Amino acid sequence: MTVILDFLSSISWWAWVLIILIIVAIRDIFIQRSHTISHNFPIVGHFRYWLESIGPELRQYLVANNREELPFNRIERGWIYASAKKENNYEGFGTDRDIYAHQHIFINNAMFPFKINEKHPNALDKSFLPCAKVMGEFNKRKKPYRPASIINVSAMSFGSLSAKAIESLNKGVALADAYHNTGEGGLSPYHSNGGDVVFHIGTGYFGVRADDGSFSLEKLKTLVEKNPFIRAIEVKLSQGAKPGKGGVLPASKITKEISEIRHVPMGQDVLSPPNHSAFSNVKEMVDFIELIAEETGLPVGIKAAIGKLNQWKELADLMKKTGKGPDFITVDGGEGGTGAAPPSFADHVSLPWVYGFGDLYKVFKEKGLTERIVFIGSGKLGFPGKAAMAFAMGADCINVAREAMMSIGCIQAQVCHTNRCPAGVATQSKWLQKGIDVPLKSERLAQYFKTFKKEFIEITHAAGYEHPCQFTMDDIEVNVDDHNLSKQLSGTYQYNKVAVPFTSMQDLKDCIHLGGIKKNNK
Repeated sequence: MTVILDFLSSISWWAWVLIILIIVAIRDIFIQRSHTISHNFPIVGHFRYWLESIGPELRQYLVANNREELPFNRIERGWIYASAKKENNYEGFGTDRDIYAHQHIFINNAMFPFKINEKHPNALDKSFLPCAKVMGEFNKRKKPYRPASIINVSAMSFGSLSAKAIESLNKGVALADAYHNTGEGGLSPYHSNGGDVVFHIGTGYFGVRADDGSFSLEKLKTLVEKNPFIRAIEVKLSQGAKPGKGGVLPASKITKEISEIRHVPMGQDVLSPPNHSAFSNVKEMVDFIELIAEETGLPVGIKAAIGKLNQWKELADLMKKTGKGPDFITVDGGEGGTGAAPPSFADHVSLPWVYGFGDLYKVFKEKGLTERIVFIGSGKLGFPGKAAMAFAMGADCINVAREAMMSIGCIQAQVCHTNRCPAGVATQSKWLQKGIDVPLKSERLAQYFKTFKKEFIEITHAAGYEHPCQFTMDDIEVNVDDHNLSKQLSGTYQYNKVAVPFTSMQDLKDCIHLGGIKKNNK
């Protein structure tokens, strides 16, 4: 044994390197058969796979220009990071955006901006910007809710995101007087840190699931009674990343904690089907909504990506006839989001937000139903300019997912589906999560929201309005084509938004149904 150790210790470092390379070459040529490149080009072939694996990082930091990347370019990410850190988020020497590009947005400013006095709510709080509508007001729900912020955290589940990420988001929305959508993974302890919550019900009914996988009304009632910070219920019909497609939660990912939160068994795969078992048509869906609203007292809405309109027209007809239906509708863009999906779905199924929302809004406008519905936009709208366009088209609130993730540290590594998120945001790895400082990240989410609202208010005032709900389709223009260089939204999408009833910001501030702020002052 001593002789062997002496022999091994006598081998120089370069000889060890050579030995290792020879072993790798033998393995590449004679043992592995799955990679043609490394078989035909032993050792050096590995560099090809390594470069491919870091391709996104190389393009992100070294190759792509400031406006080139998708889904979010460097300028967009930089604005979110700077806003979240309360750093200088201004641009100098003019925009580097091609303002003649297709779909570029122009906001028509007024000759004289809206002027606020020293006692105006926005003079006292530059980020005070609640929703102009009250969820559940028309249908006379027992617990109507006016979101205290027009920007909120979209549906992202615990399990998809890490515990520390969810906790950071929830504490952040509490600081920003916003709400936090749970996603379909159920209500976790990490959603219970002071923020208003919208409870999301998906096809798997996680968190309110009976033993046979069906929906349990009793579990939902118990959940709402025990957690008074749940302000509304959202029923998911589909999502932008993969509309009409279910999913599987592998047994390997089901920890004891996730099992208890989602009410699913340990040790076996759990199916999240494409269809709901609690209803199968529009009438049954409306009955389901009314049942939940009656039993919980909360406003109930639906979330969907938009494609065919026949069943939406059926819903509008039924709402018109019965006076019943969803209190809010969240329109998800086909641009996709945090949910992993096959490229065929992410690239092609359902309409982008701007097309889908316009089509849907027209359906409800034709029936005179827009005033009873709070419309929520979700699809890369977490920038004041895009939000102005959304409000001009009829949105009343916006939900953000990836923008919120970036505010707490996401670097757009695009490996959310691998459980290897380097920022600790979209992973269940305890080691990677350790990099998230919850108090710091929650403050950054809150600061991003506050900066967003402050700049959105400034844009609104520049257009001559007090609240974004007053934007009209004629206030925004977009580049269309070479013949019509730019058109007002009303000409581009062929409709005019219905005016939202609005008196003043002070009246919104005094509303007894205002969430967040009123809650914190009690």
